[in-house]
Amino acid sequence: MLNETTTTPYAVALLRVINGLALLAHGAVLKLGTFGLAGTMGYFGSIGYPPVLGAVVTFAEILAGLALLAGVGVRWVSLGALLILLGAVVQHAPNGWVFNAAGGGWEYPAFWAAALLAQAGLGAGAFAVRLPVAGRLAAA
Repeated sequence: MLNETTTTPYAVALLRVINGLALLAHGAVLKLGTFGLAGTMGYFGSIGYPPVLGAVVTFAEILAGLALLAGVGVRWVSLGALLILLGAVVQHAPNGWVFNAAGGGWEYPAFWAAALLAQAGLGAGAFAVRLPVAGRLAAA
């Protein structure tokens, strides 16, 4: 029988996997694979941030994506990634609402930020690695 009790853990896991894949794709494929680390750092510098922040964001997205895919530290990882997405919302806000606008709009990073906030509230869901230390940290 399909009901909230039986389907919720799987829906939460689906959200976690999608968040993880998106972070991994943005960090590994887009920032490292397409632009390269030097290009990403140069872009961050061109928009007024310290270039090293481009490297920090790149590797944070990769690590957060892997952690979410595995289901490790999901609540804390989601909150950490949320900070990246809030920064993206601020950066894209002047470009307007639609993300296909020149420079990208704010609605995609805002939606993704909301998805990460929901993930932080929901936890890992089904099919997650359950580490004793991660469980104690999540309870704290």
